[in-house]
Amino acid sequence: MHVEHSLAAPAADPIAFDDFLKVDIRLGTIVAAEPFPEARKPALKLTIDFGPTIGTKHSSAQVTEHYTAETLVGRQVAAVVNFPPRQIGRFMSEVLTLGFPDERGAVVLFAPDRCVPDGGRLF
Repeated sequence: MHVEHSLAAPAADPIAFDDFLKVDIRLGTIVAAEPFPEARKPALKLTIDFGPTIGTKHSSAQVTEHYTAETLVGRQVAAVVNFPPRQIGRFMSEVLTLGFPDERGAVVLFAPDRCVPDGGRLF
């Protein structure tokens, strides 16, 4: 899944706390990563293990500016796990891997500063 990102994006409209709780953001470990040459923009196919409750899910991530497939395996990342799957070419992206834009707009992955159990939910 992909969402446009920009440093100049305005703040979103206020939401209720219950709306925030509807977004299920979980932590997982990347167990496999491979190039995604058929994607329109440079991307990697990620397989992320979210633990026994959520399981293993796939994500297309436009993170090739700062990461290679080899450097991502074993890394923990955060992702939205309750969006509907999205077909990207012949690949089904099941979760939205989260990141922030750097000064050039390239994605920097969002992750905890300490190892936590896979499947932990952001609150």
